[in-house]
Amino acid sequence: MPFPPTGPGRGMNPVDLALCLAVDVSASVDYDEFALMVGGYAAAFRDPGIAAAVAAGPRGAVAVAMLFWSDAGAQEVAVPWMRLDGEEAAAAFAEAVDLAPRLPRPGATALGEGMAAGLALLARCPAEATRLALDVSGDGRNNQGRPPGPVRDIGVAAGVTISALAVLDEEPDLLEHYREEVIGGPGSFVMHCPDYAAFAEAIRLKLRREIGGLLLSGPGMREGGRG
Repeated sequence: MPFPPTGPGRGMNPVDLALCLAVDVSASVDYDEFALMVGGYAAAFRDPGIAAAVAAGPRGAVAVAMLFWSDAGAQEVAVPWMRLDGEEAAAAFAEAVDLAPRLPRPGATALGEGMAAGLALLARCPAEATRLALDVSGDGRNNQGRPPGPVRDIGVAAGVTISALAVLDEEPDLLEHYREEVIGGPGSFVMHCPDYAAFAEAIRLKLRREIGGLLLSGPGMREGGRG
């Protein structure tokens, strides 16, 4: 995987950050939870703080894409790469997230396969980026396909920072699995929320930290890092 993207003619102006949002849509996520999760991502990109953060770096923009993942071989690009350079572009991304259909089919939790697909999507980012990040969110540990730890190591070796948000309603000990097997790279961290009702606030804080480098936390959201 060529990290970071290089070369002329990639179709998008350079950005400070290329961020892939890799979202668990396996069978453990019911349709009400899916709506809360996707709605939380959309609300985050409508937040004035995040809209300001995307334009605050030296290049004045970030590139963001969203990937849905489920079992092995079941990963779909929900929102293709978009360059966000302020409130209007962030709102357009939020709208695209709101309209994204639930694909692929619900299935097992192939976390490592989802991470690999996210790294591949980062490799195809059409903009040269100063930083590369993979944002993983989900409610279950890996139970199919390649394990996430070696995939994490490949990403970190290629210069990607991998951080995560664990939803603990299904597996109360998921935070430790994410800490040990998912996150990695400079500045990586994991946060958690107790259930999908708390997802919107958790992902807003997480994205502000990922995009703006802010050291934020909130009630009930434990975090930890792995360098």
